Amino acid sequence: MTVRLRVGVAGVHGHGRRHVDAVHAAPDLELVAVADPRGGGDVPSSARVFVDAAAMIDAEQLDIVVLSTPIPTHAGLARLALARGAHVLLEKPPVASVADHHALVSAMDAATRAVQVGFQSLGSAGVAATADAAASGVIGEVLHFGAVGLWSRSEEYWQRAPWAGHRVIDGRPVADGVATNPLAHAIATAFAIAGAAVPEDVVGIDADLRRANDIETDDTSSLVVELRGGARMAAGLAVTAPERHEPYVLVRGTRGFLVYVYTLDTLHIHRDGAVLPRTYAFDRTGLLDDLIRHIRDGVDLLAPLERTGAFTRVLEEIVTGPPPTPIDPELVRVASSVDETFRTVIGVEEAVERVAWEGRTFRDLGVL
Repeated sequence: MTVRLRVGVAGVHGHGRRHVDAVHAAPDLELVAVADPRGGGDVPSSARVFVDAAAMIDAEQLDIVVLSTPIPTHAGLARLALARGAHVLLEKPPVASVADHHALVSAMDAATRAVQVGFQSLGSAGVAATADAAASGVIGEVLHFGAVGLWSRSEEYWQRAPWAGHRVIDGRPVADGVATNPLAHAIATAFAIAGAAVPEDVVGIDADLRRANDIETDDTSSLVVELRGGARMAAGLAVTAPERHEPYVLVRGTRGFLVYVYTLDTLHIHRDGAVLPRTYAFDRTGLLDDLIRHIRDGVDLLAPLERTGAFTRVLEEIVTGPPPTPIDPELVRVASSVDETFRTVIGVEEAVERVAWEGRTFRDLGVL
């Protein structure tokens, strides 16, 4: 009989609850401890409850530590878990700086343990399939990669926690902007398809950050990232759309284009001269299940820490660069319901799509 792996989860409310449920659903795992300053919530009586994540890691002999905690705590807690002999499932964004990224990779290598990053989209077989399609010549020569994200978030969303809507608090990066938190998967997935992994794969970043809400960080942003080898990735991302759209990665070529809808794991191949696209659907592996297979059988991880360095390079640029520019109030519509107030930006859908298609920022397009 296979001995179950002992798991501790830090951060068990909100998104962290999904990790608790995933541990319960995995027959190979045993939830032995949780940590959260708000209490343990609905967890089995057999699991010890800690207020402090570091205390949990120190007190328990854990095989896997799941960290769903604020980003300033990620690097330190992950290093502690590795030093105690545990593998780590680390929520995104993984770390707040390139220096932290390199330090954590070194700690991981020294401990001979793994760090899987919670970019769930990278668990899909569609990521590799889209990269293969881009390289196959089916759309001709690749001109550039793009990412489109259009969601709707209320003013209350930016008040959900003390760190919400901030880039930095007390000198510590928080990185709660649209490009680095709610729609971070768009950038990470585009980089995976483009083959950008380590920080050095990013050689230039033009970030044009905007905001419609009264926050410190960005809610409506465009980025053009120059990659090693001459490729470019242009991302248009906003949580100020009138309604939610499924986000996607675009690959534009000389004879067509690809659209990979990473939330649905579907690839749509649009070829010049073809009336309709060819559409393919792919399976997705849960990142916790993937980590278990890595521990048991040594299979390569789908979202290893070392492949998220390019994303962290962009995050660092956003957090340390100029603050976002307020959007002209005449372009902002405010609508309230009983419980929430939404700020939406007129023309944001077309602006974001143009960023990805044309490979230019809002500034260079002359929009917003």
